[in-house]
Amino acid sequence: MDPTPAPDPMLDATLRQMADIALPPHVSMMPATWGWAALTTAVTLVLAALLWRWLRRRARNRYRREALAELSYLEKAIDTSAGRRHALQRLPALLKRTALAAWQRETVASLSGEGWSDFLRAHAGTARLDDEAYRFFAESEYRPSALASTDEATTRRSLAAARQWIEAHDVRP
Repeated sequence: MDPTPAPDPMLDATLRQMADIALPPHVSMMPATWGWAALTTAVTLVLAALLWRWLRRRARNRYRREALAELSYLEKAIDTSAGRRHALQRLPALLKRTALAAWQRETVASLSGEGWSDFLRAHAGTARLDDEAYRFFAESEYRPSALASTDEATTRRSLAAARQWIEAHDVRP
């Protein structure tokens, strides 16, 4: 006796009529209405404008990042007396280079003493520096004798004031 059942003629006819499943058409990458296309274009333009603005601002503030990196190096060197003296000698030049990067050479290069202090004060922006810091910046540029007797606390205050001015100075005329 054969274990397989006899084929049903109706089932055979039905199976022969079957075909593969019809797949739906591919989904288009284009939006179905013009409104979505307009919205996509607008969002893309806004994102491109924001990216462009961010890159411009980053490029304009590059000198600040470089000055802050050098200032961080100077802050690490003030633990010893020689390192403190070296940091204080380089601090006025760092501030002057920062100002030269932001303003015209004719405006900044010739400033010294009270003129330099007034310039720093006028362009401090949101930096809140006391008169002692401005006086120190005015005196330390061309008077190394003013740096010789500076203690560590004064050095730290001067470096903190320089950091605050570099971060917050206002470049607008």
